[in-house]
Amino acid sequence: MRGRRRDEQPSEFQSEVIEIRRVSKVVKGGKNLSFRVTVVVGDGKGRVGLGKGNTREIPAAIQQAIRDAKGHLVQVPIVNGTIPHAVIGEFKAARVLLKPAYPGTGIIAGATVGTILRLAGVRDVLTKALGSTNPLTLARATLEGLKQLRTVEEVARLRDRDVKEVLHVEAG
Repeated sequence: MRGRRRDEQPSEFQSEVIEIRRVSKVVKGGKNLSFRVTVVVGDGKGRVGLGKGNTREIPAAIQQAIRDAKGHLVQVPIVNGTIPHAVIGEFKAARVLLKPAYPGTGIIAGATVGTILRLAGVRDVLTKALGSTNPLTLARATLEGLKQLRTVEEVARLRDRDVKEVLHVEAG
């Protein structure tokens, strides 16, 4: 365990930096420069989170963003490697269309949305970014869409019905 702090154990999460942006704040003495880092963490088994960190040094901002992301995890229902149904996630000016895909399709998405879905553990999905393509806004819209997903079993339980009844009602 050399090199590690005592309280730090190997993480089950993978993390990936989506964006590093240099931001400045104008103050009396001039400009204060800092870095805003947007990070996605996921375990590849349906849990994914988004966080941002803002400090003067990039490594410190990344660590801050990872801690923030782990505090904002979302559970994503995955059925046969894809999402259970189509959904549109919205956040401010960004909208993201997420559609289930057949096995072998892969993740058809841009960099931001693709990273989130890959770290969540989704293998096959079709996506389209509508509106803003700002990475942070797009990531939040994607997570809003993922929060809306429900499996057939969840819907059946919410409606006090059998799974067969729910599927029959939706098909007919």
